[in-house]
Amino acid sequence: MTPCLALAIATPLSTSRACVPATSTPPWAIHPCPDRPWSGPSNTAAFGTVVGVPLFDVSDLLDDRTLRGPAFCEALTARTDEDLAGIFAAADPPDGTALAAIGGYGRREQCPSSDVDVVLLHAPGVDVAAAAERIWYPLWDAGLKLGHQVGTVDQLLKVGGEAVEMATSLLAARTVAGDAELVEALAVGALDQWQARSRRNLDRLQESVAERHARYGEVAFLLEPDLKEARGGLRDVHNLLWVEKATVPILREAESAGLAAAFETLLAVRVELHRLTAKRSDQLLLELQDEVAKALDLADAEVLMSEVSAAGRTIAWTGEGAARRTRRAARRRGPARVLAGIRRQEVATGLILDDGRLELTDEADLSDPLLMLRCAVTAARHGGYLQRSSLERLADHAVPLSNPWPDEARELFVELLAVGLDAVPVIEDLDHVGLFVLLVPEWEPCRSRPQRNAYHRFTVDRHLMEAAAEASRLVDRVDRPDLLLVGALFHDIGKGYPGDHTEVGVELLQVIAPRMGFGADDADLLVAMVQHHLLLPDVATRRDLDDDGTIRQVAEAVDDPLLLRLLAALTEADSIATGPSAWSTWKASLVRELVERTSHVLGGGDVGDVVARSFPDASQQALLDEGAFTVRGDGDTLTVVAADRPGTFSKVAGVLALNGADVVEASAHSEHGRALSVFRVRQVLGGSPDWPRIEDQVDRALAGRLALSARIGDRSRTYRPIRLTARPARPTVTVDNSSSATATVLEVTCPDGVGVIYRITRAFTELEIHIVRARVQTLGSDVVGAFYVRDSYGAKVTDSEHLAEIEMLVLWSVSVDL
Repeated sequence: MTPCLALAIATPLSTSRACVPATSTPPWAIHPCPDRPWSGPSNTAAFGTVVGVPLFDVSDLLDDRTLRGPAFCEALTARTDEDLAGIFAAADPPDGTALAAIGGYGRREQCPSSDVDVVLLHAPGVDVAAAAERIWYPLWDAGLKLGHQVGTVDQLLKVGGEAVEMATSLLAARTVAGDAELVEALAVGALDQWQARSRRNLDRLQESVAERHARYGEVAFLLEPDLKEARGGLRDVHNLLWVEKATVPILREAESAGLAAAFETLLAVRVELHRLTAKRSDQLLLELQDEVAKALDLADAEVLMSEVSAAGRTIAWTGEGAARRTRRAARRRGPARVLAGIRRQEVATGLILDDGRLELTDEADLSDPLLMLRCAVTAARHGGYLQRSSLERLADHAVPLSNPWPDEARELFVELLAVGLDAVPVIEDLDHVGLFVLLVPEWEPCRSRPQRNAYHRFTVDRHLMEAAAEASRLVDRVDRPDLLLVGALFHDIGKGYPGDHTEVGVELLQVIAPRMGFGADDADLLVAMVQHHLLLPDVATRRDLDDDGTIRQVAEAVDDPLLLRLLAALTEADSIATGPSAWSTWKASLVRELVERTSHVLGGGDVGDVVARSFPDASQQALLDEGAFTVRGDGDTLTVVAADRPGTFSKVAGVLALNGADVVEASAHSEHGRALSVFRVRQVLGGSPDWPRIEDQVDRALAGRLALSARIGDRSRTYRPIRLTARPARPTVTVDNSSSATATVLEVTCPDGVGVIYRITRAFTELEIHIVRARVQTLGSDVVGAFYVRDSYGAKVTDSEHLAEIEMLVLWSVSVDL
């Protein structure tokens, strides 16, 4: 184990940081926080001089850009030791006193903004009250973030026995100044106590880990991960070593090297994050990632986050393996040992399934190129996992498959995917030791590749695994489950490469599918699945499904009922695997409607049989016939009937934006001088729209009595949207005059923001463009709006100069503040 990891055996002390009433002060803590508040910069270059001793001048360390990661932590720890030792000496404490470092400071992992965790230790009967004041107050006055305790060895061990955080902090106790024998007694006592109470301590530790992971998520997959507390973060490495302190060693030698490298990666990033922000900040925010990458001499934030993700996955993978071994050891204590033999069964020659763990015996044929797949399928089907030593044997003796694969290899591969979610950790295991890339070399660039937006919750490779798992639930909807599963696994494989990911993916599948042994027709279907994997969701959410041109275009693109059913299932699996905002009952209903209508046409039916005017419906037509001014909000829908004047749509959209309601779908229809507009909305801040307020403001806006632009401008400056993507969309306007026979489709893509739809539609109004239908979709931090429009004569917009002016004004409108 590396020196860096050998020190990683404690957590920073969390007690004693807030001022508490004297009545709540433990009897052994002789110096509680003073009543006066204090604060100071955590990495100020020079804290000044107290009692003749210069304090914490670390400007040279901060300026030395060659000091990174563990090297910086060691240097900062040494400087802190030196200064604290000077303060301790100047305080002239009595004999039988020591200053000990614990927690993160104790294990020499001090980052620029870390707290300094110390205990003032004294022998029984020694009065250290005066010395404590002479030590603590200069440190507080210097602005040092101090976690401190005072007591005897027995008193501190008692606290450690009651609080697992304190117990783990004391495991790292080391001498800074004073009586080293006292500190040694504390360190030995802390370890003895930790081991003596190991079962209780590990149970409490397991509970805290579960709570922490649930709260902070996972380093590998978050857009803005917490480097310390999230699953796969620095704290998980500490937990592993605390477990080893309590039990027998649980880390395999092969795991320790990878764990050490992953730990140092995250520690280096944390150091630069602290150095950059000048505050204790363990969350790697999106806006800081480019600067941290630059500080570490990495090409860009993409590379940084890929390394962070890979490190997080290594730590999480190692932790999961250790947890499995710990659980197995626990189940083999006492009466449970009797059941151990019963759980052990031979499932195939050379393969033993032992309480969910699949292991290779000496009888396993390591020369069999299909052994890896047989093991993976067996483990996944039993909801189990591959023994780590067996994984290593498979990796060491891996035999490449022939090109093309034998039929049995392809069948085993599909069988593995068909297992579903239980196959994901097994594939992760294969991938971690390089076996999955051996099967599919094109997979390598996708490994741990971040997507860097909140719309996608996983890295590219994990998203593909999850998509295949989701597809396994849908195999009964298609004629070829094998194509659905393989297509789901590879639909986004082009994202690992430069260029358009769909075009690249098509080229890759033209190589992968034949190598896997698929025939020419099946390979063509897989290629078509990749080529059209966005067709159904894009058309369903951005085009008018009541327009026969839309249905004809999809039918012509797909041209095969089998492919249509595959794409329908792939769309659902892909969307669910993407994230919670990518699939909804609304989107599902639109996709289903599109598939049903297209299927009718592909089956030889007439498009007119399935496309009929659904807007306005009977009730809406009745309102329009009545002709009375109407503004009515109900559920998620706002209906407006008003005089047919330019700007009605825009003003209503502006009022909705003013009230935090996003337009997701809108339709407009006019006749006999009256206009019907129907808006479907999503409430941004949760809850239901305040319809009475909105109705009143729409009335005022349409009457010219509401300063919409000014109000929206104020709101946009007050409520800046949270950045959810690394690269916001570059504003674009795409003209589509082929999808509809009666309207021009203007598709606008731009970064999300307050009043975006108002800005776009106000530009349309200025150029006398009338909206007849609109679909708006939010993808992370971006908005994609498709507007069916006509000119002032009610015709499609075909004049190139007019279209150029529309594009110019829309792009300007979404790019400037109101």
